[in-house]
Amino acid sequence: MARKVFDNISIENAHLMFRNFSGAASQYNREGDRSFCVRIDDLQAAKKLAEDGWNIKQSKPHDPEEEPTFYIKVKVSFNPYPPAIWWITRNNKVIVGEDMVDSLDQIEIKTADVIIRPYNWEVNGKTGVAAYLKSLYVVQEEDEFAYKYEDLHPEE
Repeated sequence: MARKVFDNISIENAHLMFRNFSGAASQYNREGDRSFCVRIDDLQAAKKLAEDGWNIKQSKPHDPEEEPTFYIKVKVSFNPYPPAIWWITRNNKVIVGEDMVDSLDQIEIKTADVIIRPYNWEVNGKTGVAAYLKSLYVVQEEDEFAYKYEDLHPEE
């Protein structure tokens, strides 16, 4: 059977949820599996992605009047294709490697732009599309004192 080929998904001003760049074990995650989720605000887009085989999840609202939230879990793997991850502050732009990526679990994010690449999989006759991080640009929210001390650099 011919497999579908999908384009990357690009999301500007992405809302990142359930960040686990460290790959910490939890009831929802195996030790070492780095990931995060991206909210999908467009209901039609979420339905289309699900129809195409992407694993779109839906949260259960706490309030019956609320609409459910749709999101996709994005895997962060450095093998065999490391993602391009940029951590941006007012005066700095740093590429984040595997040794530093867990720091993104702790920062306050002002904005994030993400590109997700598809991986078509087939196991025991079942097929689907896994979401892997291709590129991420994270702008850190900075407090008022960050500007005051921006010219000071730690000793190297």
